[in-house]
Amino acid sequence: MSGRAFLNSVREGIRGIIRHPLVTVASITTITLMLIIMSVFLIFSVNARGIMAKLSQKPPIEVYMKLQCTEEELNIAAARFANHPAIIEYTVSTPEQNYNAFKANLGDSSSILDDFDYNTYLPFTFSLRLLDPAYADSVCEEVATYEGVSRVQQESRVMQFLTKASDVVNVATIASFVVLLIISLFIISNMVRISVYSRASEIEIMKFVGATNNYIRLPYIIEGAVVGLISGLIAWGATMITYYQIYLRTMSTINPASFYALVPVGNIIWHEFFMIIFLGMLIGALGSDISVRKYIRV
Repeated sequence: MSGRAFLNSVREGIRGIIRHPLVTVASITTITLMLIIMSVFLIFSVNARGIMAKLSQKPPIEVYMKLQCTEEELNIAAARFANHPAIIEYTVSTPEQNYNAFKANLGDSSSILDDFDYNTYLPFTFSLRLLDPAYADSVCEEVATYEGVSRVQQESRVMQFLTKASDVVNVATIASFVVLLIISLFIISNMVRISVYSRASEIEIMKFVGATNNYIRLPYIIEGAVVGLISGLIAWGATMITYYQIYLRTMSTINPASFYALVPVGNIIWHEFFMIIFLGMLIGALGSDISVRKYIRV
């Protein structure tokens, strides 16, 4: 197709939007509503994955050193934790810190530990945060072989839950996206079909005078893409403004470092923009193409 023919198709596509204002408004409204649903789900999915990532990075893995471990063994273990690819952070607790934590947990009964010799009976401990809970078993097996390590403790059920929950969130995101995409294509293809009905005779005449299928289809595809672009901009703006207001009100009482903190607007605004605009144009163009195909067979 020549450049002139392409520009002519673009003009015809834009004229089609203006020529049928009611159908255009109905199409924009339909795509916008579907994109808002998609956008809301995408935001929910991003926040759900963010919470799961924070939880998975703080699994209950505790490393207990031997009571008589040397300072060299402590330093070697700390260096290995710092350089381990599956460990993103570790903290070390001294016998005194563990002793004070025990006393705090006992509350009013803490006086029974007043004369306790913590240096003799309590070890140094390390708390590990992993990049992914799936690494927990291999990390525990490896750490247990370090010199000076007495035992490694983890809650296997918690690890299994975190791994399964992460998989469920990912699968649910993909499945819901596919379902919403199919529904959107079905709805917009039926909406565009109304416009195509009114131009069925025009399409037949164009076929009889030798117009190719692509030449006939392109204006409708461009029309659908432009409608999808407009719908995407509206849906993106509406969802981002709403999410920003929810973020401001919610985060006023929540620590940003908390597991339940929402993802900052700046972290998702452009990702959401390109995703929604792309989906809007895809739905509009593909839905229009599906509707017009049956009318170019003469």
